[in-house]
Amino acid sequence: MSESESENKQRDRVIARNEARRETVGDIRVSSWAIGVAVVAGLIALGIVLAWLNR
Repeated sequence: MSESESENKQRDRVIARNEARRETVGDIRVSSWAIGVAVVAGLIALGIVLAWLNR
């Protein structure tokens, strides 16, 4: 294997590692939004149920 091929493989590994990190951060961000929306929807539903029970 020549020197340039080895350097290219090393560079590709670094790029792949960085891309994997970026994807992980994006996945966490999406999950956080989904959890937040679910919590808000649950609180709204709980409020509606409690209001209906106390009338």
